[in-house]
Amino acid sequence: MGRYIGGVCKLCRREGEKLYLKGERCVSGKCSLNKRRYGPGDHGRRRKKDTDYRIRLREKQKVRFYYGLMESQFKNCFRAASRMRGVTGENLLQLLELRLDNIVYRSGFGVSRAQARQLVSHRHFQVDGRPVNIPSQRLRLNQVVSVREKSRANQASPIYGAIESRGSRGKLPPRWLEVNDEQLTILVTEMPKREDIVDIPINEQLIVELYSK
Repeated sequence: MGRYIGGVCKLCRREGEKLYLKGERCVSGKCSLNKRRYGPGDHGRRRKKDTDYRIRLREKQKVRFYYGLMESQFKNCFRAASRMRGVTGENLLQLLELRLDNIVYRSGFGVSRAQARQLVSHRHFQVDGRPVNIPSQRLRLNQVVSVREKSRANQASPIYGAIESRGSRGKLPPRWLEVNDEQLTILVTEMPKREDIVDIPINEQLIVELYSK
């Protein structure tokens, strides 16, 4: 499975927005974007011309980095969204939100999507009682995600640390997830809607226009 292994702070600087890729660091004074509000590299300070193509490309890249997908994964997700009924852009965001690693992150069981993805890959979670290790698994309505018994017994697990720091990070679970911190379970109570995604400003229509050309 391909994954991005480069520096993540420069991704936020490239997009000029916080993508919350490093958990607590992003809400602290150590955030690189607070110190250097210009692009990375030798030419980061240069003013770039905002062509129609560049605006649409940067919007796609921003959303891709935000959810931690490689290019091929994102393209496949867009194709699946385009085959669904309804508005393609909103379908795309719904599919991204229903990924298992994103749900673990949204619930506060991981300080970042990268950590949530690692926890899922290492089989710390199960879906409907079955262990899983596929971060991209798409959940359905009324499915239950729970922490495995072995991981639950380990008080040094990063899951407990993430739950304790949830309030300081300002990342409360969304209304479409029912999170039980005592039982360490997550229930998908309804499908996520467009208005539920307020972390960063996203214009999904620009992505649809980019892939439509």
